[in-house]
Amino acid sequence: MLRSFRRIVFSSVCAMTAIGAQANVVVVLNSRDATVQLLDQATYKDLATFPVGKEPHHLMSTPDNKSLIVASSVGNELIFLDPKSGQVQRTVKDILDPYQIGFSPDQKWFVSNSLRLDRVDLYKYDGANMTLAKRIPLAKLPSHMAFNAASNMVFITQQGSDQVSGIDLTTQTLKWTMSVGKLPAGIAMTPDDKYLLVGIMGSDYVEVIDWKTQKTVKRIKAGQGAHNFRSAGDGRYTYVSNRVSNSINIIDLKTLENVGMINVPGGPDCMEITADGKTMWVTLRWIKKVAVIDLATRKITKMIPVGRSPHGVFFFNSAQR
Repeated sequence: MLRSFRRIVFSSVCAMTAIGAQANVVVVLNSRDATVQLLDQATYKDLATFPVGKEPHHLMSTPDNKSLIVASSVGNELIFLDPKSGQVQRTVKDILDPYQIGFSPDQKWFVSNSLRLDRVDLYKYDGANMTLAKRIPLAKLPSHMAFNAASNMVFITQQGSDQVSGIDLTTQTLKWTMSVGKLPAGIAMTPDDKYLLVGIMGSDYVEVIDWKTQKTVKRIKAGQGAHNFRSAGDGRYTYVSNRVSNSINIIDLKTLENVGMINVPGGPDCMEITADGKTMWVTLRWIKKVAVIDLATRKITKMIPVGRSPHGVFFFNSAQR
């Protein structure tokens, strides 16, 4: 058994070394398999798959773009990868239950949502190291996060209690909590820093919140199971994935209206967009595949087999977030 495991690890290392010079590697997190899968963005070929912690769900690049952080929620660790090749750089242990992670715009704070532990951990960040500053308990199942432009607030959805909370990063205290629709998941700030968009996974809409007054000002009709957001990178549009209705909606950030839909089977979840804004890659949670979408035609051009319950997806040459 040990020899077999060593052979698997050796094979993975060799494969990653061989692709080290490539710049357009797509990183996919197979949550149920506890693996990272690397795909060639140009040819769609499977380049390598290697084990990484337990239940890797989300990932994001460091502010300097020199590393890609994979959050292993059950493994209680962060795995740093080369964002271009996918090769492992280092592992940071004892980061408890990092389900969703994020850096404040001013790069001074690293925030980790602990879904199963019902809390948010705030870390001071100096550009290299993370130092725990405060643990803030929340009601139930803190999920996704968004920041304001001033970097003094982080906003957290709580799927288990149907709430959104605002945490003051300056004082590291819970400032407010408000009720929203059933099973709030993804959350995003509008470019003008005025409204929060919340995907209501237990229904079929995006809730628009004036975060300064803690009031809902609008509901944007979307698909059933409205879940996660990915900005188009142009400051005008954002996409929301609908895991139940198997679709992705296009939201106009100026008018706050639903202006289009893309049909995508298999429970679309996390999305990534190429720097030219022409192509989207989206993980399909229920059917072990990643879809590649031509955004001009809104049609799927490729379906790529991956591991079980693919969640986070990333590539270096992506559009602005």
